[in-house]
Amino acid sequence: MTKSERLFERAVKRIPGGVNSPVRAYGAIGETPRFIDRAEGSHIYDVDGHEYIDYIDSWGPMILGHNRPEIREAVAKACEKGLSFGCATQIEVEMAEFICENIPHIEMIRMVNSGTEAVMSAIRVARGFTGRTKIIKFAGCYHGHSDAMLVSAGSGVMNSGVPDSAGVPKGCTEDTMTAIYNDLSSVETLLESNQGQVAAVIVEPVGANMGVVPPIPGFLEGLRKLCDGNGVLLIFDEVITGFRLAFGGAAEYFGVCPDLVTYGKIIGAGMPVGAYGGRKEIMELIAPVGKVYQAGTLSGNPIAMTAGLTQLKLLKEHHEIYTQLEERGRKLYEGIQEILKKYQAPCKVNWLGSLGSVFFTQEDVVNYESAKSSDTSAFAEYFKYMLSRGIHLAPSQFEAMFLSAAHGEEDLRRTLDAVESYVVRFAQTKRL
Repeated sequence: MTKSERLFERAVKRIPGGVNSPVRAYGAIGETPRFIDRAEGSHIYDVDGHEYIDYIDSWGPMILGHNRPEIREAVAKACEKGLSFGCATQIEVEMAEFICENIPHIEMIRMVNSGTEAVMSAIRVARGFTGRTKIIKFAGCYHGHSDAMLVSAGSGVMNSGVPDSAGVPKGCTEDTMTAIYNDLSSVETLLESNQGQVAAVIVEPVGANMGVVPPIPGFLEGLRKLCDGNGVLLIFDEVITGFRLAFGGAAEYFGVCPDLVTYGKIIGAGMPVGAYGGRKEIMELIAPVGKVYQAGTLSGNPIAMTAGLTQLKLLKEHHEIYTQLEERGRKLYEGIQEILKKYQAPCKVNWLGSLGSVFFTQEDVVNYESAKSSDTSAFAEYFKYMLSRGIHLAPSQFEAMFLSAAHGEEDLRRTLDAVESYVVRFAQTKRL
């Protein structure tokens, strides 16, 4: 029995499912989670000493790679002063100034402790600003586990208020309506049937929680137009895309300006943190200056702010990182696509910049319904094979792959070799 297996045996006795987040569970692919001991650059190492090329990147924030020396040293220095004060600090002011001075659509920002908290707070202030209650989200877009956002991703465009989790009262979600990603007509229908009642449309500008599903041309622009025409705020959930697709996130990448934006772990360089920001007239409604209450005892934690600001400054100073990530993403994901085409494997590859997914389906994946056509059992076989070849992927068909600046040519070559080896092996047995 491996150390990871022994740790999992211990974990399931004290932690629900043996993991502190469902995304870490390996149950869907019939494996035991690998318990990670350390990480460096593009590689992680488990407690059994196995080395993997990592395409999870702590679910996105390690855009510069793991254990970046400049960030590690800045954090160690900050720790010498103390870990937490529960009081205002200089570093949180510097973080807010840096983001607002460099992201044109953010005039004010509030730090929180997670992406979930950022979304929950952004929706609250949107309701406070508009005086309306209803929210439109999209099937397959994940916005954290607050009650109002846990609405059945499989619901039809006209269905609303169906909780997607036990313990969520229907009353908490009855004002949440679900539209179809990449389908403007579904949004228009909801707006027309709920005139004067919708506070905000919230969207992952690039779907990254149903696998990677980019917006079709005109979709985000159309949302902006529909929101403007109906007095509705547009919220970009950039927990995944923020500071990753471009320094200004998806808003910069696509040239579409949201009213509010939410960020997650990337602004903490992987430490627990989140933020929401936008126009000053909206953000000034937040307590203590406004009527919308939101608080967080540890928000703006000095260690997380130090780590995050160090990373953001590095990204700003080295803008070429984004060009490099685009090039590496193209090489990796186009390479996978060419291999699948060569062997006529019934799979699709979606990618945008450093984000990508392999879908085990013959359908073009443009929304949640088409993503659900994927053969999850085939993905499980693929995942296990890749893991055996030292390639660390998310243990779910519906999660993204993340490239970092630390991924080099050798990493990409090894990954493409493993993909081709898998496709040859399993195509011969007709399991693909």
